Amino acid sequence: MHGIHVPRQGIRHHRDAWLGHGIPAAEIDRASAFQARWGGLALPPAPFYEGGPHILTADRPEGSAAEGWSFPAGGCRVSMAYGFMIGPEGEFGIDAYRWTPLHASTDGWVESLALAFHAGRWAKTVTKITGNAVESLDLNGYEPIPEVQGITDTWWRGQNSLIAIYRGEAVGLDAPRCLEAHVYGGLDEWGLRGG
Repeated sequence: MHGIHVPRQGIRHHRDAWLGHGIPAAEIDRASAFQARWGGLALPPAPFYEGGPHILTADRPEGSAAEGWSFPAGGCRVSMAYGFMIGPEGEFGIDAYRWTPLHASTDGWVESLALAFHAGRWAKTVTKITGNAVESLDLNGYEPIPEVQGITDTWWRGQNSLIAIYRGEAVGLDAPRCLEAHVYGGLDEWGLRGG
Protein backbone atom coordinates (compact mmCIF):
# COMPACT_ATOMS: atom_id res chain seq x y z
CA MET A 1 0.00 0.00 0.00
CA HIS A 2 1.10 3.57 -0.58
CA GLY A 3 -0.35 7.04 -0.44
CA ILE A 4 -1.73 6.38 3.04
CA HIS A 5 -0.64 7.42 6.51
CA VAL A 6 0.65 4.68 8.78
CA PRO A 7 0.46 5.59 12.47
CA ARG A 8 3.87 6.71 13.73
CA GLN A 9 4.99 7.85 17.14
CA GLY A 10 6.09 11.46 17.36
CA ILE A 11 9.70 12.31 18.15
CA ARG A 12 9.13 15.09 20.67
CA HIS A 13 9.61 12.66 23.57
CA HIS A 14 13.30 12.48 22.54
CA ARG A 15 13.70 16.26 22.93
CA ASP A 16 15.40 16.32 26.35
CA ALA A 17 17.83 13.53 25.46
CA TRP A 18 18.72 15.17 22.15
CA LEU A 19 19.20 18.56 23.82
CA GLY A 20 21.55 16.81 26.24
CA HIS A 21 23.62 15.62 23.25
CA GLY A 22 24.02 19.21 22.03
CA ILE A 23 21.41 19.19 19.27
CA PRO A 24 19.92 22.69 18.99
CA ALA A 25 16.25 23.07 19.94
CA ALA A 26 15.52 24.66 16.54
CA GLU A 27 16.76 21.51 14.76
CA ILE A 28 14.69 19.24 16.98
CA ASP A 29 11.67 21.43 16.27
CA ARG A 30 12.38 21.24 12.53
CA ALA A 31 12.50 17.43 12.65
CA SER A 32 9.33 17.39 14.77
CA ALA A 33 7.52 19.63 12.26
CA PHE A 34 8.57 17.28 9.44
CA GLN A 35 7.30 14.32 11.46
CA ALA A 36 3.98 16.08 12.13
CA ARG A 37 3.45 16.81 8.42
CA TRP A 38 5.00 13.82 6.66
CA GLY A 39 5.57 11.15 9.30
CA GLY A 40 3.88 7.89 8.44
CA LEU A 41 3.23 8.65 4.75
CA ALA A 42 3.66 5.37 2.87
CA LEU A 43 5.11 6.10 -0.57
CA PRO A 44 4.97 4.32 -3.91
CA PRO A 45 8.34 2.85 -4.86
CA ALA A 46 10.62 5.28 -6.64
CA PRO A 47 11.63 4.05 -10.10
CA PHE A 48 15.22 4.81 -9.11
CA TYR A 49 17.18 5.10 -5.82
CA GLU A 50 16.39 1.43 -5.08
CA GLY A 51 12.77 2.39 -4.49
CA GLY A 52 13.47 5.26 -2.08
CA PRO A 53 12.17 5.43 1.47
CA HIS A 54 9.08 3.29 2.06
CA ILE A 55 7.57 5.46 4.80
CA LEU A 56 8.57 9.03 5.59
CA THR A 57 9.61 9.49 9.21
CA ALA A 58 12.06 11.86 10.92
CA ASP A 59 14.81 10.81 13.28
CA ARG A 60 17.63 12.35 15.33
CA PRO A 61 19.18 15.46 13.72
CA GLU A 62 22.89 15.24 12.97
CA GLY A 63 25.53 17.75 11.95
CA SER A 64 26.98 20.93 13.40
CA ALA A 65 26.63 24.69 13.21
CA ALA A 66 29.57 24.80 10.79
CA GLU A 67 28.35 22.17 8.32
CA GLY A 68 24.61 22.54 8.90
CA TRP A 69 22.08 20.16 10.38
CA SER A 70 20.11 17.43 8.66
CA PHE A 71 17.95 14.54 9.75
CA PRO A 72 16.88 11.18 8.29
CA ALA A 73 13.71 11.29 6.19
CA GLY A 74 12.78 7.61 6.36
CA GLY A 75 14.34 4.19 6.15
CA CYS A 76 15.56 2.81 2.83
CA ARG A 77 13.63 -0.05 1.22
CA VAL A 78 16.88 -1.96 0.73
CA SER A 79 20.41 -1.70 2.08
CA MET A 80 22.40 0.86 0.10
CA ALA A 81 25.38 3.19 0.34
CA TYR A 82 23.34 6.25 1.34
CA GLY A 83 20.35 7.40 3.32
CA PHE A 84 17.53 9.82 2.56
CA MET A 85 17.89 13.06 4.47
CA ILE A 86 16.31 16.45 4.98
CA GLY A 87 19.03 19.06 4.57
CA PRO A 88 19.79 22.33 6.34
CA GLU A 89 17.40 24.34 4.15
CA GLY A 90 14.66 21.70 4.01
CA GLU A 91 15.96 19.99 0.86
CA PHE A 92 15.10 16.34 0.29
CA GLY A 93 18.19 14.39 -0.76
CA ILE A 94 20.65 11.61 -0.21
CA ASP A 95 23.70 11.52 2.01
CA ALA A 96 26.29 9.34 0.32
CA TYR A 97 29.96 10.26 -0.07
CA ARG A 98 28.61 13.80 0.01
CA TRP A 99 25.27 15.46 0.69
CA THR A 100 23.28 15.65 -2.55
CA PRO A 101 19.91 17.41 -2.57
CA LEU A 102 17.43 15.88 -5.01
CA HIS A 103 14.54 18.34 -4.53
CA ALA A 104 14.25 21.69 -2.78
CA SER A 105 11.59 20.22 -0.51
CA THR A 106 9.84 17.01 0.44
CA ASP A 107 6.87 18.25 -1.59
CA GLY A 108 9.00 17.98 -4.74
CA TRP A 109 10.02 14.41 -3.92
CA VAL A 110 6.43 13.34 -3.23
CA GLU A 111 5.18 15.06 -6.42
CA SER A 112 7.95 13.33 -8.39
CA LEU A 113 6.94 9.91 -7.05
CA ALA A 114 3.29 10.58 -7.81
CA LEU A 115 4.11 11.67 -11.38
CA ALA A 116 6.38 8.65 -11.96
CA PHE A 117 3.66 6.32 -10.69
CA HIS A 118 1.03 8.00 -12.87
CA ALA A 119 3.22 8.19 -15.99
CA GLY A 120 4.33 4.58 -15.60
CA ARG A 121 0.72 3.50 -15.48
CA TRP A 122 -0.43 5.43 -18.56
CA ALA A 123 2.65 5.39 -20.81
CA LYS A 124 2.64 3.07 -23.81
CA THR A 125 6.42 2.70 -23.47
CA VAL A 126 8.95 3.33 -20.72
CA THR A 127 12.55 3.53 -21.86
CA LYS A 128 15.50 3.59 -19.43
CA ILE A 129 18.63 5.41 -20.52
CA THR A 130 21.83 5.20 -18.48
CA GLY A 131 25.28 6.72 -18.20
CA ASN A 132 26.64 8.98 -20.94
CA ALA A 133 23.56 8.46 -23.13
CA VAL A 134 21.56 10.58 -20.66
CA GLU A 135 23.76 13.61 -21.37
CA SER A 136 22.98 13.33 -25.08
CA LEU A 137 19.19 13.39 -24.61
CA ASP A 138 17.68 16.07 -26.85
CA LEU A 139 15.37 18.16 -24.67
CA ASN A 140 14.47 20.61 -27.47
CA GLY A 141 10.69 20.85 -27.53
CA TYR A 142 10.44 19.87 -23.87
CA GLU A 143 9.53 22.20 -21.03
CA PRO A 144 10.49 21.80 -17.38
CA ILE A 145 7.72 20.66 -15.04
CA PRO A 146 7.89 23.20 -12.20
CA GLU A 147 6.21 21.05 -9.53
CA VAL A 148 8.88 18.38 -9.80
CA GLN A 149 11.80 20.36 -11.22
CA GLY A 150 14.32 19.35 -8.62
CA ILE A 151 17.89 20.24 -7.83
CA THR A 152 19.59 17.15 -9.26
CA ASP A 153 16.43 15.30 -10.35
CA THR A 154 14.49 17.00 -13.13
CA TRP A 155 11.33 16.34 -15.13
CA TRP A 156 10.49 17.48 -18.66
CA ARG A 157 7.21 17.48 -20.62
CA GLY A 158 7.04 17.11 -24.40
CA GLN A 159 4.23 16.68 -26.92
CA ASN A 160 3.42 13.09 -25.98
CA SER A 161 6.10 12.10 -23.46
CA LEU A 162 7.63 12.86 -20.09
CA ILE A 163 11.30 12.53 -19.26
CA ALA A 164 12.64 12.08 -15.72
CA ILE A 165 16.37 12.56 -15.24
CA TYR A 166 17.91 11.17 -12.06
CA ARG A 167 21.36 12.63 -11.30
CA GLY A 168 21.49 12.23 -7.53
CA GLU A 169 23.40 8.95 -7.32
CA ALA A 170 25.83 10.06 -10.04
CA VAL A 171 26.60 13.23 -8.06
CA GLY A 172 26.40 11.82 -4.53
CA LEU A 173 28.48 8.73 -5.24
CA ASP A 174 30.74 10.48 -7.78
CA ALA A 175 29.74 7.74 -10.24
CA PRO A 176 28.69 9.06 -13.69
CA ARG A 177 27.62 5.56 -14.70
CA CYS A 178 24.75 5.89 -12.18
CA LEU A 179 23.13 8.67 -14.21
CA GLU A 180 19.71 7.47 -15.40
CA ALA A 181 16.70 8.81 -17.28
CA HIS A 182 13.25 7.35 -17.86
CA VAL A 183 11.30 8.32 -20.97
CA TYR A 184 7.55 7.77 -20.64
CA GLY A 185 6.24 7.69 -24.21
CA GLY A 186 2.84 7.59 -25.88
CA LEU A 187 1.05 9.68 -23.28
CA ASP A 188 -2.23 11.47 -23.96
CA GLU A 189 -3.19 14.75 -22.29
CA TRP A 190 -4.34 12.87 -19.15
CA GLY A 191 -1.00 11.13 -18.87
CA LEU A 192 1.01 14.28 -19.57
CA ARG A 193 -0.71 16.37 -16.91
CA GLY A 194 -0.63 13.82 -14.12
CA GLY A 195 -4.37 13.26 -14.04
